Amino acid sequence: MRLILAFDTATDRATSALVGDGEVLGERVSRASTLLADIDALVRQAGAHPRDVGGLAIGIGPGSFTGIRIGLAAARGLALALDVPAAGVSTLDALAAGAPGAMAVIDAKRQEVFVAGPRAVAPTELEVERGTTYVGDGAIRYRDLLESEGAVVPPDDDERHLPRARFHAALAADYGPAERVEPLYVRLPDAAQAAG
Repeated sequence: MRLILAFDTATDRATSALVGDGEVLGERVSRASTLLADIDALVRQAGAHPRDVGGLAIGIGPGSFTGIRIGLAAARGLALALDVPAAGVSTLDALAAGAPGAMAVIDAKRQEVFVAGPRAVAPTELEVERGTTYVGDGAIRYRDLLESEGAVVPPDDDERHLPRARFHAALAADYGPAERVEPLYVRLPDAAQAAG
């Protein structure tokens, strides 16, 4: 069985999963700084070997510039070492896949959120649909604003707020060389804006 190793480091909470034939063999939630240890643990706990991995599904953002770079660098290193193809998956798409019918909202910091488009907007500029569920760390951060406009935001610990890597594996398509997977940046990184 060829396995898909999926991970996303674009938000404050990194997710990783090992999937075989559509079945989740293991999944972890941690931080980008422990991604490689998480991957090693997933493979070991599944009783698999690195050579069993047949592809990588990588979260490409939008999200934290540094987090996205960590994920892409790890993917490129793993793809080279394992000689496997990779596919990029939008973090917003994976988040939405975990909460069908919901609006995915990622905290973009700087008093903005990332939403479908993708685009970065001030939370006050969102056209909130009354009765619609909003998920993601942006929905948690701006819960009061969203709920005052009639949105439904699940409790903070609801798993729908995480871009679970299992959904990256399910959505991944167009596998190819990892170096061709591009990050999905919606705006300049904080460092570039400070220098400019």
